[in-house]
Amino acid sequence: GVEELVKAGLAVEDAKGFEKGLRDAIARTVGSDPKELWRELTARRLLRPSHPHAVHQLVYYAVYANYDASTNGPPLYWFPSLYQSKYTNLGRLMETHGSKLLGASYKDPVTSFSLFQKFSAEHPEVYWSIVLKELSILFHEVPKCILDTSDTSKHGGTWLPGSVLNISECCLLSTSYPRKQDDGLAVVWRDEGCDDSQVNHMTLKELREQVMLVANAMDAIFSKGDAIAIDMPMTVTAVIIYLAIVLAGFVVVSIADSFSANEIATRLRVSKAKAIFTQDFIVRGGRKFPLYSRVVEAAPNKAIVLPGTGKDVDIQLRKQDLSWNNFLSSVNHLPGPNYFSPVQQPIDSMTNILFSSGTTGDPKAIPWTQLSP
Repeated sequence: GVEELVKAGLAVEDAKGFEKGLRDAIARTVGSDPKELWRELTARRLLRPSHPHAVHQLVYYAVYANYDASTNGPPLYWFPSLYQSKYTNLGRLMETHGSKLLGASYKDPVTSFSLFQKFSAEHPEVYWSIVLKELSILFHEVPKCILDTSDTSKHGGTWLPGSVLNISECCLLSTSYPRKQDDGLAVVWRDEGCDDSQVNHMTLKELREQVMLVANAMDAIFSKGDAIAIDMPMTVTAVIIYLAIVLAGFVVVSIADSFSANEIATRLRVSKAKAIFTQDFIVRGGRKFPLYSRVVEAAPNKAIVLPGTGKDVDIQLRKQDLSWNNFLSSVNHLPGPNYFSPVQQPIDSMTNILFSSGTTGDPKAIPWTQLSP
């Protein structure tokens, strides 16, 4: 009622108008399906971004008060229009393949969603073959099947058994379908502390060449399968390093740049990392916060150190460590430093080691493979 809306942050007159709109929406809704009522509320734009979040919560939970999530799934919040749905990844896929897969039963991404979902579950070989092509997944040895459920001891079965690929290579190659061209946009970013500067752009070709340069530099130092940590902010260079580690057949160890020296040390020890990419400083709000010093305190692992600002690091490094510039210059003698032959590995090869929070002891390693997100 009005009183609850006022408590949630609306002015009295606004609350009265809102309640009237709510009653009108209820009157327009056929039956008592809470999903249809919520759809009506969103269609009428009764709730607006300017309303306090508490108002959104109040109405949402009131509408779905008697909704059985165990039977019907999570209560829906957003209902895309037909126009919006056609521009989602799934909507585009359905528009391209829906009629071919479902025949005359296919109407549009909204009307035919449940039917298409049912088809995907009943025909995984057909559906996932389409999705893998849509994702530009390139196999160097194709899988024996999409999903092997013959071994009942493996919960959920085995996906893409027998396949060999490099998932980083799949990100970097241009393809005719879907349209992923060398001169197409791959990364958009703005450097920390440069909020008023222009946005930076990198094409797919530029990204691939940068990744392969870093992969060559790593390949000259480390052995295939080595774990290599990244402890730095999510910059465009961090993305390049991540892709290069996987491209060259190594394993990423993900470490948050907010961690203390002890937390860094534990993760380096558990993962048996051979080296770590980091920055001299982290720049936040115009201030510089030390990061390399925490890595030094954590462990003697070789560190490749990037500058937080400028073109070179602003601190003295240990003898075993390398500045980013010296690391890259180590492959200048190669005839093609911007080309690297990707290391092809089985689908279940590790690509990344993440960690649990470690609140009850040492953090537990969580391995990701080429099948992981």
